[in-house]
Amino acid sequence: MRGKLVSLLMGASLVLAACGGNEETSGDTVSAGDPEKIYTQKCSSCHGVELKGQGHFPDISTVGARFSQEEIENVILEGKGAMPPRLIKGEEASAVAEWLASKK
Repeated sequence: MRGKLVSLLMGASLVLAACGGNEETSGDTVSAGDPEKIYTQKCSSCHGVELKGQGHFPDISTVGARFSQEEIENVILEGKGAMPPRLIKGEEASAVAEWLASKK
């Protein structure tokens, strides 16, 4: 039982670390004005650098053809499937949603 609990905690820690990370990478801080950088730091570990998805995480390279900016922002804020909510918030969420909505 203890081994299962330790495994569960380690797995949860890895997911949280991979799907959010720190707000800093190489000394650079994320700004709402750079949605690609925000995506790279907060989302690419699951959706891939080229937005093509990895493993069971979906390809979002043409997400703007399927969803509006408002719908994309809602997914960012509320989460969906294995994606946890609010990995990106506020102006950053809006900027990333706008950028992704242009991917058609």
